[in-house]
Amino acid sequence: MLEAQFWEYKSLDELNREEWEALCDGCGRCCLLKIEDEDSGELFYTNVICEYHDNENSCCTRYSDRSLLVPDCIKVTTEVARQEKWLPDTCAYRLLAEGKPLFDWHPLISGSRDSVYKAGMSLPDKAISEEFVHPHELPEHLAHWLT
Repeated sequence: MLEAQFWEYKSLDELNREEWEALCDGCGRCCLLKIEDEDSGELFYTNVICEYHDNENSCCTRYSDRSLLVPDCIKVTTEVARQEKWLPDTCAYRLLAEGKPLFDWHPLISGSRDSVYKAGMSLPDKAISEEFVHPHELPEHLAHWLT
């Protein structure tokens, strides 16, 4: 059982596994493929998502095996949340690492996982599986709808 508003008084380092997992809103944005500009180092999101992401249910179908199946899949840790700017600026891990509050649409605030979809933050109608896109075509799939 989760403690009420645990994210407001616990640091990322103090969270147990259940609390850590509850922070994920299931938007899937971290599962989108990204392109890095070799010159500037700037990252660009595409609308292409990992083949193991289930868009309808906003979850990874192979969550426990993801690092084995997709060697590039980066496990979000406290260090990643604090240092990596590729996490979406709406990500609860990144927000808390930066000392910011969760958005009203986050399931821990709203009490409903549907709030992520209703706020337009999930990907059911916006992303396509990497199974259908050749890696050389990624630049044609930049996600201009992401900020």
